[in-house]
Amino acid sequence: MITNRVVITGMGVVAPNGNGLDAFWNALTSGITGIKPITSFDTAELVVKFGGEVKNLNFEEYINPKELRRMDRFTWLVLVASEMAIRDAGIDFSLLNQHRCGVIVGSGIGGLDTIEKQNRILVEKGPKRISPFMIPMQIINMAAGYVSIQYGLKGPSTSVVTACASGTNAIGDAFKIIQRGDADVMVVGGTEAALTTLGIGGFTNLKALSTRNDEPEKASRPFDAQRDGFVMGEGSGMVILESLESAQKRGVRIYAEVVGYGMTSDAFHITQPDPNGDGAAAAMKMAINDAGLQPEDVDYINAHGTSTVLNDKGETLAIKKVFGEHATKLAISSTKSMTGHLLGAAGGVECIASAMTIHTGVIHPTINYEFPDPECDLDYVPNQARKQEVRTALSNSFGFGGHNATLLLKKYTE
Repeated sequence: MITNRVVITGMGVVAPNGNGLDAFWNALTSGITGIKPITSFDTAELVVKFGGEVKNLNFEEYINPKELRRMDRFTWLVLVASEMAIRDAGIDFSLLNQHRCGVIVGSGIGGLDTIEKQNRILVEKGPKRISPFMIPMQIINMAAGYVSIQYGLKGPSTSVVTACASGTNAIGDAFKIIQRGDADVMVVGGTEAALTTLGIGGFTNLKALSTRNDEPEKASRPFDAQRDGFVMGEGSGMVILESLESAQKRGVRIYAEVVGYGMTSDAFHITQPDPNGDGAAAAMKMAINDAGLQPEDVDYINAHGTSTVLNDKGETLAIKKVFGEHATKLAISSTKSMTGHLLGAAGGVECIASAMTIHTGVIHPTINYEFPDPECDLDYVPNQARKQEVRTALSNSFGFGGHNATLLLKKYTE
């Protein structure tokens, strides 16, 4: 059985607190949030009026203006992040066997903005005025389809829809594809652009969102005793995974090695996590076992850390179950404290944060951690970045439907 080593050679990110790898990482390590009052649409009738919007990005620099009009925003975001990752990896697919280069993109919701706008046209103008591009604009697999077409990637191409675990599942699935020898290079990650009236309204009525309109910058506060819900964001995080052999042939920089992947189901509830944390714990154990490591080998966890009462409590409990006494020695932080929850894109963006932690020896903080919760009593790297060598990092993502996914990254050594 082939067991290729798999490494990360390129990363691209479009996020509320920074576009491009350097801007994003500088914002994270400086504790800078991207959560602000929403400006892209009218929030007058909404209870929640803030979120994590991607700003200051000229999509026409990356995508033909004619094509832009035929895509939903979630596809815009993934094409930009993919181009950033490909440039970062210095990869020219025309020089490779394109049948051994593929793409997997995860998204939890897909083209919600298109659905919302086309439904308005249906109601106001009738079915004959619906755009002929509506279906390909809104279906989730089109993100992977466009990336595949853009770069001539003729190998494995698919999409993952596991709610907030989508991006992590996409990367984990691609890791396994390369590991078993079915591809040499994969462009993978997640994208989401559900920050719309319908998206905000739906999650608000589900009682999932923070309503801290008076202090949006402090609304995302994972593991803090005064957390009152997550903050919606949008964005895309894409990475280039390669077999070690491919990366060595190209002579490129390696950010980190992917060594473990776990995925499980809570089989408990459609929106609530298992209060015992069993499914999350099982995913972490699976990733550690897959890597052939022990819990004590893990230095850092990029937590799912949504800032919801149940999730943060359950994730803390799951970490304690897996790591025992070592749990108190782990550094843990939540990227969502500064980006908000990017839903299906979260796993891609947070894999990038984990790889950069290993690459730079800096752990970004969990901001807005002001009031300790006795049920969340681990080291969440509060408010200030920390210089620390990290050899091994876990990245957790847990989604509606009980989907749990965990990646294990390791410092690359020959």
